[in-house]
Amino acid sequence: MPPISVSRRTVLRASAAGLLAGPVLRGSAASAAVAPAAFVDSYQTNLTANLTVETNAAVRILSGVRRVWATGATWNTGTVLDRAFLRANIRYVVQVTTHRTDAEAATAFVVDRQHQSYSTIAGLGPLAPLYRAGALAVTGITTAPAGTPATTVSDAVPAGAPAGSALGAGSTTSALGKVATLVNTLRGNFSSGNPAKFAFQYPRPWRVTEDSQVVDTGAVDAFGFPVYASDVVVVPALLRQRGTNPAEDGGYVSGHTNALFLAALAYAYAVPERFQELVATAYDLAHTRIVAGMHSPADVIGGRILATALAAAILRDPANATVKADARAQALAYFQAQVGPDVLGYARSTEAERKINVKNVRHKHTYDLPAHGKRVPVTVPTGAEVLLETRLPYLDAGQRREVLRTTGLTSGHPILDGPEQWGRLNLFAAADGYGAFDAGVAVTLDAALGGFHAADTWRNDIGGRGGLVKLGSGALTLAGDNDFRGGVTLAQGTLTAESRTALGAGDVTVTGGTLRLADDGVRVRGGFRQSGGTLAVTLDPHGKTALTVEDDAVLGAHVTLSITVGRGSFRGPVPVIKARRLRGRFASIVVTTPGFRAEPVTYGDTIAVRIRAV
Repeated sequence: MPPISVSRRTVLRASAAGLLAGPVLRGSAASAAVAPAAFVDSYQTNLTANLTVETNAAVRILSGVRRVWATGATWNTGTVLDRAFLRANIRYVVQVTTHRTDAEAATAFVVDRQHQSYSTIAGLGPLAPLYRAGALAVTGITTAPAGTPATTVSDAVPAGAPAGSALGAGSTTSALGKVATLVNTLRGNFSSGNPAKFAFQYPRPWRVTEDSQVVDTGAVDAFGFPVYASDVVVVPALLRQRGTNPAEDGGYVSGHTNALFLAALAYAYAVPERFQELVATAYDLAHTRIVAGMHSPADVIGGRILATALAAAILRDPANATVKADARAQALAYFQAQVGPDVLGYARSTEAERKINVKNVRHKHTYDLPAHGKRVPVTVPTGAEVLLETRLPYLDAGQRREVLRTTGLTSGHPILDGPEQWGRLNLFAAADGYGAFDAGVAVTLDAALGGFHAADTWRNDIGGRGGLVKLGSGALTLAGDNDFRGGVTLAQGTLTAESRTALGAGDVTVTGGTLRLADDGVRVRGGFRQSGGTLAVTLDPHGKTALTVEDDAVLGAHVTLSITVGRGSFRGPVPVIKARRLRGRFASIVVTTPGFRAEPVTYGDTIAVRIRAV
């Protein structure tokens, strides 16, 4: 291996940080006894002057990597501590870069060279072209060169762009200038990934394979890495974009990933109607760093962790309270003026698009890198709940924390399990509501406030010993395969059971509002009591029971049955409610589908209706 040229600046940095002494962290007994401040309260220590876990909050929360990698005195003298993990980490890059398509390589080039805040606008979906126009956001990077450019390539405002146009999130004086300001604020002075790169000195994947004897012998290279049968192949168009000083060009963390997620979470705060899609877009764009050969999965995961913590800290900072509120208000007003009051309905993804996002995000949480160790409950980092402030606006801060806790990722992944556990947050899943009711949950939605206040859907499979109380005039849909045991009480508004097991494993009580049942029927595994309000069903002409109650069912004297008639020919009575023992009857029956009427038929512990054409 040729001699390594390390700059004096890097040596001074490493010496000051204690890195030249190897992986052992030093500190006085007194400092070790004092718990560090939460990241959200100390994020402004993330500067290149601070490179230790004691002095830099970002280095501290990212230090889970030290379970697999020990930083050396120079960039190429670190030590592999978890060979299986790092072998899988580099092998993944080799596999991806030796099998990518030309189209994937071109996309990787565009994402590498384009301003990250611009790339992430794609997550706005049907709102994206409207955003670019309103924000005057432009880019000069739209295609990839056929080969390797003669020089480096940088983004620039293209010739002919409208006056006032700007790269990234757009102009801060535009019609969406406050949103652009929020994006720029999250990507501000304390948001760099460079301190982590300098502190950990984990090499980029192409350096690992190019600087080793690449033979398939089972030996280890100068880094202590297993050698590989083939090299990581950097996208040819990016060969001149690579850093030339390895001591100052570490892989962990991916700076592009950090920037992409920061931008995505800023947009998601301002435009929560596309929250999940923006998070999924950040995962997809960050993956191109691996496709490019520039970073490994560990680098990308680290960049995501850093961005998640930084976004929470900056959004929570009282100095930015006006900035974030103004951005949300401006985005909502702008898009309502463009598409009408129902921005959520206009921007919503199709179910097919959603399924793709679910699959992609699930894999990219961990890239299936080896996990081991005992299971540890999720601890939600201080301040993390602010990330859901506009997506779940009808919940209070404590409830949002509980959503984050009950949707968090399992433990065992060394990087995700780092200090404060920022890596275990699953924001994509959290946008789908609770993962468990471990205590009683009361939720109030207000139709008059619009947006998610008026209607939302919880798609997660909800477990736990607690139950749900639905209040307020708004509508909540439960769509998961639920088995929470504490029961459901509907007092106000609308509660829709979109799956057969949506109402969990306990009793169901309806005192008011409308309980709307899935077309394929709903099962109540406890008892059912309805004293008022409306039971709304869509009747299946094939005779499926709308509501099956495994225990007793009681209908009070003021219950309305609302029927939507499905397609098909009704030849006999269709069961509406069937129980082990049934008492009471519906006070009135309303058919909402024009041209039909319904006649009740009671037999045993079943109430059915006979559908007649008018």
